[in-house]
Amino acid sequence: MTDPLPPAADAIAANLARIKARIAEACARAGRDPAGVTLVAVSKTHPAEAVRAALAAGQAVFGENRVQEAAGKFPALRPDHPGLRLHIIGGLQTNKARDAVRVADVIESLDRPKLAAAIAEAIRREGRSPELLVQVNTGAEPQKSGIARDEARDFLRACREEHGLAVSGLMCIPPEGEDPVPHFRWLAEFAAKEGLGTLSMGMSGDFESAIACGTTQVRVGSAIFGARPYPAQAAGLASGQALGQG
Repeated sequence: MTDPLPPAADAIAANLARIKARIAEACARAGRDPAGVTLVAVSKTHPAEAVRAALAAGQAVFGENRVQEAAGKFPALRPDHPGLRLHIIGGLQTNKARDAVRVADVIESLDRPKLAAAIAEAIRREGRSPELLVQVNTGAEPQKSGIARDEARDFLRACREEHGLAVSGLMCIPPEGEDPVPHFRWLAEFAAKEGLGTLSMGMSGDFESAIACGTTQVRVGSAIFGARPYPAQAAGLASGQALGQG
């Protein structure tokens, strides 16, 4: 018997419907088929009950930043939801590569040679091959994960030829406060040159622009699940304190 859905289930379902409508409208403006854009519902920091609510509303594709958090939520959900797909979208440590290969259907944050080697070894050991996307740091931001633009072509070649990895696409997170469109256009053009068909671009605030630039996946979290709890808030909830008190 599954757990009851949380009180916010109706709100999550309504949010999903709104986002899907906006995706369809953006596709219409761009002359694209909405079926060509996958919505990745980013459930990081939100509880399994929120994921269940989204599943009940028809959402099947989810994104998580941390492998440990993903492993705590999703294996128990898979038996009842065989169509569920999990994307790891956060920066990935090499010592978590095997865990990521075990739990994820897609790893979007392949971004350096040591990680490529670790994923290749994990695939060999686990006998399981998630879809792989290379994350490009299009804004050259030192605090962000991602391979540099001018290193991306050689890195892709190394992933394929040295490590035997079947990279299928690219991901980026444009700098906050900048126009994301030049970043989206660059990534789309680079993907086309490299023969890559999957593009993961666009989040809650800019996914319509990403659709206009040709993305095949958009990653939307807060617009579906609401604001993410901060650690202090989570600690307050765990100790029985209501938010806004104490």
